[in-house]
Amino acid sequence: MVKTLILRTDGGARGNPGSAAIGVVIEDKTGQEIKTISHYIGEATNNQAEYKAIYAGLKAAKEIGAQEIICYLDSELVVKQLKLEYKVKDKELAPLFIKTWNLAQEFKEIKFIHVPRERNKRADWLVNQALDKYEK
Repeated sequence: MVKTLILRTDGGARGNPGSAAIGVVIEDKTGQEIKTISHYIGEATNNQAEYKAIYAGLKAAKEIGAQEIICYLDSELVVKQLKLEYKVKDKELAPLFIKTWNLAQEFKEIKFIHVPRERNKRADWLVNQALDKYEK
């Protein structure tokens, strides 16, 4: 049986660039939470943090054994770049895109879906948890 997982990711920075963190939620097909990731990643831009979040999520999903994955992100830029609708013009993002794209190719099927921030609250909360913990 093919293992399908749902990935919800977010990356954020306080300042752009500034202190940055990632938040990842991995769910099974029923929406049951399997794993979360909440990490401070140092100084980065919002877009760099978004890429680092999706990469971390894909890596964790692969380790869990996912073959098919549906990725929900609130970064329209990252979604459109990963769907090859936008070119990657930022030289700082290019290596992150390549690393993420290469990992994405290891899945039997993968979908990247842009969602409004309101539909990505848990991942956003994990980002803020990591940033708040770092700033204390």
